[in-house]
Amino acid sequence: MKPMNDRVALVTGAGSGIGREIALVFAREGAKVAVVDLNESGAKETVSMIEQLHKGKAVFIKADVSKSKEVEAMVKTVIEKFGRIDYAANNAGIEGDQANIIDQTEENWNRVIDINLKGIWLCMKYELPHMLKQKYGAIVNTASVAGLAGFAGITPYTASKHGVVGITRAAALEYAKDGIRINAVCPGVIKTPMIDRFTHGDAEAEKGMIAMEPVGRLGKPTEIAEAVVWLCSDAASFVTGFPMAVDGGFIAA
Repeated sequence: MKPMNDRVALVTGAGSGIGREIALVFAREGAKVAVVDLNESGAKETVSMIEQLHKGKAVFIKADVSKSKEVEAMVKTVIEKFGRIDYAANNAGIEGDQANIIDQTEENWNRVIDINLKGIWLCMKYELPHMLKQKYGAIVNTASVAGLAGFAGITPYTASKHGVVGITRAAALEYAKDGIRINAVCPGVIKTPMIDRFTHGDAEAEKGMIAMEPVGRLGKPTEIAEAVVWLCSDAASFVTGFPMAVDGGFIAA
């Protein structure tokens, strides 16, 4: 029997990129998966991949993580479909516009903070009560190396990801004695649609991204997914409040 059989994982931002890979790895390990995204076609494709590749059980839930009522309804749907939530990968996020502080708009700031940081808070707010009832659960919030270091030109994103690291540490302390572990994963430069938007498909711009990584290549979404699922697993039972850099050595440089 797989170690995550009969467990239930909720993954936000699971319609593509890192979120999709997290959902697939959870399914590979035997968990039932709630696939959450605003991108309906992408999320439904993830559900289909889970069913076809891993013969797993999955459900699509459409939700905007920046809106309280939608997050509350999202969690309610997971409980109605599967009866519990054991693991939550709060992964949904956006990069926002690239500009220096004086050129950033208030609209962009609010949008990035609402999705990347408020969204994490809302997800945990509604996930944790069910985990407390079970006296068991693991949460991994997606931060970034931009939550561990400064990045010029994307201040709202950088601020939001520093916030994710902070809220993860605080929440981990709040629930450390309740059988619930809360960690964060901090990806480096990963080959995802987000990076494609940063580079605009320009080969030279991608080379610049690769040059930032000491290992000499971009990361793969599945490499982040494996770390997330490990952090949720019982193999990481003594790990909580940890912002894990999966970054090809970027922070070490």
